[in-house]
Amino acid sequence: MRTIRFGVIGCGLMGKEFASAAARWLHLVDLPFRPEIVAVADPVEGARDWFSRNIPSVTQSTESADELLANPEVEAVYAAVPHHLHEDVYLKVLRAGKHLFAEKPFGIDLPAANAIIEEVRARPNQLVRCSSEFPFFPAAQRIVKLVDQGFFGQIMEVHAGFHHSSDLDPTKPINWKRRVATNGEYGCMGDLGLHVLHLPLRFNWEARRVQSLLSKIVKERPDGQGGTAACETWDNATLACLSNQGFPMVLETKRIAPGETDTWFIKIYGTSGSAEFSTKRPKTLRTLKFEVGKPQAWLEEDLGYASAYPAITGHIFEFGFPDAIQQMWAAYCDELVNGENMIGGFRCATPEEALKSHQLFTAALASWETFSA
Repeated sequence: MRTIRFGVIGCGLMGKEFASAAARWLHLVDLPFRPEIVAVADPVEGARDWFSRNIPSVTQSTESADELLANPEVEAVYAAVPHHLHEDVYLKVLRAGKHLFAEKPFGIDLPAANAIIEEVRARPNQLVRCSSEFPFFPAAQRIVKLVDQGFFGQIMEVHAGFHHSSDLDPTKPINWKRRVATNGEYGCMGDLGLHVLHLPLRFNWEARRVQSLLSKIVKERPDGQGGTAACETWDNATLACLSNQGFPMVLETKRIAPGETDTWFIKIYGTSGSAEFSTKRPKTLRTLKFEVGKPQAWLEEDLGYASAYPAITGHIFEFGFPDAIQQMWAAYCDELVNGENMIGGFRCATPEEALKSHQLFTAALASWETFSA
């Protein structure tokens, strides 16, 4: 058993999700590696205390990322910090010689992303990947195989998106994601966009042209001190793209989509076959196989628990968000230990894919300026 000792920089929601995935590693079947969290860093003491209470392997708890990176026990780092801290923290991790698994968008803007990617390229022996868990749902993994098998024929159109609805509430207090200084000008695109682009980019479907529609819906929110503060970032974005292969792609990132809690989806339409999947129906894959002279009918298939890395859960049961998180972490650990000889065949999002997302979001901002002038 190969144990990978991790440090966590940023002890918020996603840091806790990683801790949960690592704590229940026995859920996975016969993997010859496991993550162990040994150090945490966050300026908020209360956030660190959760780890100290619940994760016995944590032997270092500090407010300083520098102190964590100086710990020789730490082999790899998971970093989940606001976007304006990405460049500084990620560069420090890399220069400390640690492997890095980090949150999107890999920098607050394109210059920051370029600086991070330049350092990554200079350190080929350090594994660097970006968090994006939704493609690890069984139906999404089936779509990956369908693309590899040529099921779709000539691609006609692709729709992909990620929808939230919690920001529909105008009384929700403002946070760092509503401020350009901490979230960046991308707004919802930077926060949600790599999730949407992960599979298209993995299939080499890149945007050659983009026309964007951007919305600021809630203009101000409570500031937590009895007043209000302006919401500076984009709430919703719809990007109409022409792919490098000539077909249209419609990409949506929305923080205000009424009725949607946490919905990720992808729809691929081709001349030979089509497929649709949404986490709204987490175990159902819809496919349509076109045959000349035969009826066109969608087939709905419940996939059950058919994960990339086998688990103890019976096939008839449903796969969910915590499972996707754990599968993503299994893929990262697998690649760290086995490299090109991974047990699983699907890698986490790469720094190059994150950079391409930045290039698209930057073009989308320019498109909106031209369109709305």
